[in-house]
Amino acid sequence: MPEKDRKDPVTGHIEKEVENALTEGLPELPPEEAEALKEKVRRRVREEMAKEAARLAREQRTREKKRQDEEMGEKEEKFERFNRNFRFQHMVLFSSVILLVLTGMPLKFPDFVLSRFLIALWGGIQNSTIVHRIAAGMLIYFMVHHFIYTILTRDGRRDFLLMIPGLQDAKDIRKNIRNFLGKSPDKPSFGRFSYIEKFDYWAVYWGCVIMIGSGLFLWFETEVMRFLPKYAVDMAHEMHSDEALLATLAIVIWHFYNVHFNPDRFPGTLLWWHGQLTEHEMKEEHPLEYEEIMSRRGKESPEVADR
Repeated sequence: MPEKDRKDPVTGHIEKEVENALTEGLPELPPEEAEALKEKVRRRVREEMAKEAARLAREQRTREKKRQDEEMGEKEEKFERFNRNFRFQHMVLFSSVILLVLTGMPLKFPDFVLSRFLIALWGGIQNSTIVHRIAAGMLIYFMVHHFIYTILTRDGRRDFLLMIPGLQDAKDIRKNIRNFLGKSPDKPSFGRFSYIEKFDYWAVYWGCVIMIGSGLFLWFETEVMRFLPKYAVDMAHEMHSDEALLATLAIVIWHFYNVHFNPDRFPGTLLWWHGQLTEHEMKEEHPLEYEEIMSRRGKESPEVADR
């Protein structure tokens, strides 16, 4: 039975119930006023029913599209975007940053109720400080690991060079802004890394240098003041505090939106775990890299055939 025919009995039943309720609820009004009020209520009920039907239809289309995308994703070829080494580095990084934020921000804003709750959650300020320093050690380890990875591995050297901003990034920014404003229908085509990812990367690099450097000054304050005046420690404190707030806002507003909360990714992505993109995602997000991979495969195929 068509869906429309299935809905009609339900619609008729609802309208009949509304009609009975109106008849019972308006016995004392003049017939003309009662009929006008009934008609007004009928229109309102029909409008609400139409809105509800449209909402249910949208939800059904959304579920269907999600199911189709999942089925397509299972059938599509997967492309490795981040290798196991890089994924491990990222896990260490975000674990340390989360701990640093949860133990550091309460010290910057001690009067907030949430700050007092977080400090109590760790068992007091002393325990919170210990966790903060453990997380700082994880961040230092990440920085050393990533530096060695960048120098000694082929993937690390390739990605570092591709992360260096260039003139094309400025063109991509301009093109993207025009697209956002409706001035141009075309979006920029990105290679392995877009200007968004480059901003993320260098923000982390800069943030780690500032946070680790100033943090070591505060961690070993007594030793530092043997060689430097007190204002050096005061400067380190301000740098550490302000950069921490800037990094937190950049992660929550910039990184989380672009990676997890934008409409194409919401409610999130597991790329950080498995490191893979589907063929559809590659074509949409990194079309130039996809074309490069396909071109390289095309050149390798004749060599394989000759063997």
